[in-house]
Amino acid sequence: MKLTNRSKVVSDKKMTFGEQIYIPAILKGMKITITHAAKSLFGDGIATIQYPEEVRPRVKIWRGEHVLKLDNEGRERCTACGLCAVACPAEAITMTAAERTKEEKDLYREEKYAKVYEINMLRCIFCGMCEEACPKSAIYLTDKLVNVEENRGSFIYGKDKLVEKINARVDVSERQSELQKKMMK
Repeated sequence: MKLTNRSKVVSDKKMTFGEQIYIPAILKGMKITITHAAKSLFGDGIATIQYPEEVRPRVKIWRGEHVLKLDNEGRERCTACGLCAVACPAEAITMTAAERTKEEKDLYREEKYAKVYEINMLRCIFCGMCEEACPKSAIYLTDKLVNVEENRGSFIYGKDKLVEKINARVDVSERQSELQKKMMK
């Protein structure tokens, strides 16, 4: 029983002498390369852009850098439930939960919060499963590119890089579902 129509029948046919020395395959590849080079030199098929002066357009729901959202009163939405870490197929998210004290009431919405929240951006595959799994709409992927860093340790984003600033809010309305938009009102 076939589940898909993608399977191919494998044959044990003997290769000809021309196929054994790979000349036809090499010529076929060279033809493709020369065609692309000719299009970019003489035609309108130029594939390169002058970055950073020109920016290639992206779709509205493009997945880029992560952000931990604050509520309207400036408190963190994340309750350290761990669903984002469980849903992450690349296992890029780690967190440590802590109990909120009375002095921290203005910083966190719930009694439990993420004391440590880290995303390893080298492991992240930008699938968006973390934002789908979050019941508090705390984490989103924005349309910003991930910054270029010089060492591997800089790609582990902690709360200092992830939590949005109260005076520089990040608009994620394009990524929100209708239910999330209703919850924010």
